[in-house]
Amino acid sequence: MSGIEIMSSYRKSKSLNRSSSINKTILFGRSKSFNRSTLSPLNGGSPRALSAASPRPNRLSCVSQWSRMLIVIGLFVSFIIFFAGGYIYVLPSLSPEFLGYSLSVFNNSMVGCDIFNGSWVLDDAYPLYNASECPFAEQGFNCLGNGRSDNDYLKWRWKPKHCDLPRFDVYCILERFRNKRIVFVGDSMSRTQWESLICLLMTGVEDKKSVYEVNGNNITKRIRFLGVRFSSFNFTIEFFRSVFLVQHGLIPRHAPRRVTSTLKLDKLDNISNEWLHADILIFNTGQWWVPGKLFQVGCYFQVGNSLKLGMSIRTAFRLALGTWAAWVERSIDTNKTRVFFRTFEPSHWRYPFIVDILNL
Repeated sequence: MSGIEIMSSYRKSKSLNRSSSINKTILFGRSKSFNRSTLSPLNGGSPRALSAASPRPNRLSCVSQWSRMLIVIGLFVSFIIFFAGGYIYVLPSLSPEFLGYSLSVFNNSMVGCDIFNGSWVLDDAYPLYNASECPFAEQGFNCLGNGRSDNDYLKWRWKPKHCDLPRFDVYCILERFRNKRIVFVGDSMSRTQWESLICLLMTGVEDKKSVYEVNGNNITKRIRFLGVRFSSFNFTIEFFRSVFLVQHGLIPRHAPRRVTSTLKLDKLDNISNEWLHADILIFNTGQWWVPGKLFQVGCYFQVGNSLKLGMSIRTAFRLALGTWAAWVERSIDTNKTRVFFRTFEPSHWRYPFIVDILNL
């Protein structure tokens, strides 16, 4: 072999050895990045050859993919459970539609709405009951039954300016009143509202005979107590006549001749104990706080044993309401009983100063 051939052979051998060394270094680096345990002292620290068929990287990749899939599935199942729970438990409590009302809560129409700011609008769906078919409607208030020919006056509905009131759902209200006691206290305005509520509710009762006055009395303004029982639902709607809410007493001693009776502004009506233990209490007064029902018939005001001949109706009305409010705070458990005080329209007796009372 010539010297040239020997040099050529030597260079090829050296090149192959350098290539092999580089390959080993690259292979070792890859092997080390996967698992340092691939180095074995039995083979002098040389790495095991990792082929494409090696199962360890694939196994790690599969575990990682399964973990991600389980997380996604868990999140999806949690979302379904949360949504279903919200629909079953939260939605019924938020939506009046679920309870039988036609008002949707999603438009937030009742949030922050002043229901007293509105007007009367005609509604062809009214009236909601026929007074001639209700045995608890007083004959004197049954205008159609007494010969009135038009009925548009029965179609007025109150419409707040910025929201809609729920429609009256008789079946929903009957269920809400089940096992309850509802009490109206006041003058003729409370009595006629009491009558109307009874007539409204009777439209949802199949057996009309199951609704009756507890003492068998006819509906009249001359009786201080009237109570109607809905036996199928075990609730009563009662009315107590108390036109001033405070005590209407006899003539005090040494009173002037013009005094025939007094209103004791610091004492609630002597039948007030009968109003206790109700689930709903609705009060009203005002229609009788006018000269024609007071001074002109000899009725003046009294506080304690003192006769207040010069006291104005406006001042007396304020004192009487203070006595009523103190009684409510002292005697009524508002966690059990809902208390309402309803106002009156200023034109009932056509006395202009009633407007001043309303502005108290």
